[in-house]
Amino acid sequence: MGSGQVTSSVPEGSCGFQGKHVTVAGLGVSGIPAAKVLHARGAVVTVVNDGDDARAREQAAELEALGITVRLGDGATLPEGTELVVTAPGWKPDKPLFEAARAAGVDIWGDVELAWRLRGPDAAPWLAVTGTNGKTTTVQMLASILKAAGLRTAAVGNIGVSLLDAVLGEEHYDVLAVELSSYQLHWAPSLRAHSAAVLNLAPDHLDWHGSMEAYARDKGRIYEGNRVACVYNVADKATEDLVREADVEEGCRAVGFTLGTPGPSELGVVDGILVDRAFVENRQKNAQELAEVSDVTPPAPHNIANALAAAALARAFGVPPAAVRDGLRNFTPDAHRIAHVADVGGVAYVDDSKATNTHAAEASLAAYESIVWIAGGLAKGATFDELVAKSAKRLRGAVLLGADRALIREALARHAPEVPVVDLDRTDTGAMLAAVQEAQRLAVEGDTVLLAPACASMDMFANYNKRGDAFAEAVRELGA
Repeated sequence: MGSGQVTSSVPEGSCGFQGKHVTVAGLGVSGIPAAKVLHARGAVVTVVNDGDDARAREQAAELEALGITVRLGDGATLPEGTELVVTAPGWKPDKPLFEAARAAGVDIWGDVELAWRLRGPDAAPWLAVTGTNGKTTTVQMLASILKAAGLRTAAVGNIGVSLLDAVLGEEHYDVLAVELSSYQLHWAPSLRAHSAAVLNLAPDHLDWHGSMEAYARDKGRIYEGNRVACVYNVADKATEDLVREADVEEGCRAVGFTLGTPGPSELGVVDGILVDRAFVENRQKNAQELAEVSDVTPPAPHNIANALAAAALARAFGVPPAAVRDGLRNFTPDAHRIAHVADVGGVAYVDDSKATNTHAAEASLAAYESIVWIAGGLAKGATFDELVAKSAKRLRGAVLLGADRALIREALARHAPEVPVVDLDRTDTGAMLAAVQEAQRLAVEGDTVLLAPACASMDMFANYNKRGDAFAEAVRELGA
């Protein structure tokens, strides 16, 4: 772990926007607030957007009424005189607009960078979380723990309250629990968190980043300049490697979390108890009890790992052990995250529609012993051999639906040929009910029917929420 004198202050002159020509790339949830904030600070703002549909024209009219220039249907050309580009996080780094900006020596920020630069002198420190899976749950757990300690906080960033609203609003926070995606981190060069965690690393969004190495590098930006703790996953060496490569403030520590017995400077689990051997006196010999595994909902292995990461960040901020316990007890996960829907005929039905990639599905499958697996959708370039090979012994059967179900069927044939498979070649509104009915036919008492698709939902559903809702409705119809 590098040791540099990196400060967390706002760079000199970074907030002087009066008269500055700023191009905002992209309308939408980040572009519109950024344009308004910059305009209110005296910047000459031009918004560029690839699309030119009815929604974009409506948004453009709202901004033009404020005196902001909007250019629809052309997000490739850098407006003349641009001195700064502020981009929506989803815009890919290889877009011609950014190539032109780099060639002209123009800085490119994301909305997170803008929020960081606009913080006041007494701004709340950030406890930041990233990772391929588990970010939202971990940040919500962290916020719950901080609130249990009596701190004024909010879950912000790629979740809940926008960072711009959080840093510019009237609410005064003691600390912020911040979820950051790899996209947001790519465009946030000066971000310096109090402490940060990378939960896990698995191939995802490689079409955006270009390679696994670039994806990991952007995730690792979250550790740059950390002051107190860089939290990593002992079971995922890649996260520890990112800590080793980070340039942090002197005295910042590497803190691991593990589902096993923790070593010094780690949090872990001993006999059903979450324990801390990082933020205690004489950590070579001592450990502090924080909570019981039963305080975590649901107590699935990957969710216990999330709880340990959240606890590590909270402890890095000085939160007492009792607040960790109370915060975890008070926390309820969002819908469609390994949520128990009902028991029907002695079979449990669990909705993990949020498991939209193989890494998330693997964690979900590892939580149960005997599973009828409902899977499929849009694979986004994923392969399923490793997932199936690791999970084969747990599978009672599989029901496949969606555009890329053949990829999962073929992986099952290679690595779990004894597992019965139902291939549903239908995309109508009754497809999920049919899938649940087929799963019921395959299941026996004591089994879990698990919706963990390992794929995106957009081939059949508007989003993973709608897919999970369809599953829950189908289960309720079974029960009726």
